[in-house]
Amino acid sequence: MRRIIFSFFISFLAVWTTAAQTSVSSPDGRLKVEVNVDGGIATYNVSHYGKQVLMPSRLGLKSNIGDFSKSLSVVSSKETAVEKHYDMTRTKASHSDYKANKLELTLANEKGHRIVVTFQVSDNDIAFRYTLLPQQKQKPYTAVVTDEVTSFRLPDGTTTFISPQSDAMIGWERTKPSYEEVYSADAPLDAKSQYGKGYVFPALFHLGDTGWMLLSETGVTGAYVGSHLTDFDSRWGYTIAFPMPGELNGHGTTGASIAVPGSTPWRTLTIGQTLKPIVETTIAQDVVEPLYEPTEKYRPGRYTWSWLIWQDNSINWDDQVKFIDLAAEMGYEYCLVDGCWDVNIGRDRMKQLSDYAGERGVSLLLWYNSNGTENDAPQTPRHLMSTAIARDREMAWLKQIGVKGIKVDFFGGDKQQVMQLYEDILFDANRYGLQVIFHGCTLPRGWERLFPNYVASEAVLASENVFFSETHAKREPFDLTLHPFCRNSVASMDWGGIILNRFMSRDNKHRHTRKTTDVFEMASGITMQSSIQCVAIQPNNLKELPLHEIDFLKSLPTTWDETRYVDGYPGSFVVLARRSGDKWMIGGLNAEDKAMRLTLQLPMLAGQTLTYYTDDNFGYPVVNQLKVDKRGLAKVVMQPNGGMVLVQR
Repeated sequence: MRRIIFSFFISFLAVWTTAAQTSVSSPDGRLKVEVNVDGGIATYNVSHYGKQVLMPSRLGLKSNIGDFSKSLSVVSSKETAVEKHYDMTRTKASHSDYKANKLELTLANEKGHRIVVTFQVSDNDIAFRYTLLPQQKQKPYTAVVTDEVTSFRLPDGTTTFISPQSDAMIGWERTKPSYEEVYSADAPLDAKSQYGKGYVFPALFHLGDTGWMLLSETGVTGAYVGSHLTDFDSRWGYTIAFPMPGELNGHGTTGASIAVPGSTPWRTLTIGQTLKPIVETTIAQDVVEPLYEPTEKYRPGRYTWSWLIWQDNSINWDDQVKFIDLAAEMGYEYCLVDGCWDVNIGRDRMKQLSDYAGERGVSLLLWYNSNGTENDAPQTPRHLMSTAIARDREMAWLKQIGVKGIKVDFFGGDKQQVMQLYEDILFDANRYGLQVIFHGCTLPRGWERLFPNYVASEAVLASENVFFSETHAKREPFDLTLHPFCRNSVASMDWGGIILNRFMSRDNKHRHTRKTTDVFEMASGITMQSSIQCVAIQPNNLKELPLHEIDFLKSLPTTWDETRYVDGYPGSFVVLARRSGDKWMIGGLNAEDKAMRLTLQLPMLAGQTLTYYTDDNFGYPVVNQLKVDKRGLAKVVMQPNGGMVLVQR
């Protein structure tokens, strides 16, 4: 009889634990995550100010040591508070005060194998991840995560600002995927992706009257894969997708091999009734920790770059001297020498070029091809970043000749092997005091904090395309008014140049024109964020541009202590305020074909007189003074494809 009663109790407990519910809220109580386990399926939903902003969505993953996507039951739950305060130097703010409530939910599958789902909920951000645990009575071991069922089910009527994942090994010299596809603008939730492979992070969603949501991930290193989103599914919405088999020229696996106990990267959701939390979030850095100490105090700054307008033929001694001299004239810290310098200038002469730059207070950044075997890009130097032996030899030489940074291009996708290559390049570069910029690459995921010598990544359809075609030149206003809310919101972005030439040619007289005004370009130096920023000024611009433009570009900061959203709508216009030290700068961009008259709320500048850069009715730059009233209100005008800049005096 005792056995029958005990068996009945266990059966009752099993049923109870498969229909469990728990929740965790933000410190201010306005953002709430509710987790349910019903019928063995784990789901979560999110409400903000009492309104549901994420419908019930799947939780779980599959691995070679257990299926944690079904037949789940709750073992335990624990809630604690998280608080940390830290400084950083390479993102939108120099300091972060992070406070969140943490929920650790332990689940078991039908075989008794356990997994922990951890949620951290701050006032506008949610971060969650999975931790695989050793099986009972066994030592730690390894596991392969083969799939995730994590999903994001947005409310009906949501519109999207997202970019498709490309096919593998397509595009120029088979260098894709490289996060360089076109973004949508207010597209339907169920729109099919261009290649049928889903969408990349970050993904921005307009929830209608409810507000906005930005989805991304952070904390991806060589210990996991980079993920993206599937196409929309009517039942579960968007689901986490792993890399495609064809990436990295077919080498490597699509799953993630991890040590156990071990955790996945964080999935992040930033939610706001307005776009303010989207722009100002630091969640990508808040939930990760530095992986190593910097070997030196890395210097932010600006760089000149001949290749953007003068292209391949400019990678020679004489032209690089011109751009070094230009950097010195502007007071810039760096000059980037692009691909094929080893052939066109020669390795022996690069020390002389570096010495020449150093005498003028300029340091060189050198371009490298990441390629080992994963693409067909022919530019040299090749095969010098793909192995530890080659990197060690090359980076020792770079330090010897005084080079301060590298730009590494053409990566092969998001497989774990590629993520390990990013990590290895960064770690090895730090040993030799080198900063790193990546191009033709994946989205950086918390890397500004993880890697102290990391600067920025392209991972966007960037400025080179403005040069390549008039079509993309026409898209520039849209792109640069979108990315402060999306791509550049989650990570530093190397757009690759504040463009000052009117024509996309060396003589500034031929080919297609830039479609933006000068003040638009000036303001983009504020709205774009990268601690080493390219100002694509050309030698001819020194004689062509008004003196007030030159002076502004000479004084443009690249690191910020604070960032505030002022106004905007993705792909239409944006106004951001950033503070460097005790000085505020406000930049605005207009992508519309008509003038905008805005009343800005600038309470931190109430009663002050600011320097005001704007365009006249014909698109020509003018500089005036503007008085902010005692209420902190300032009236400005932005011309079509134009901009405005306000600078605290």
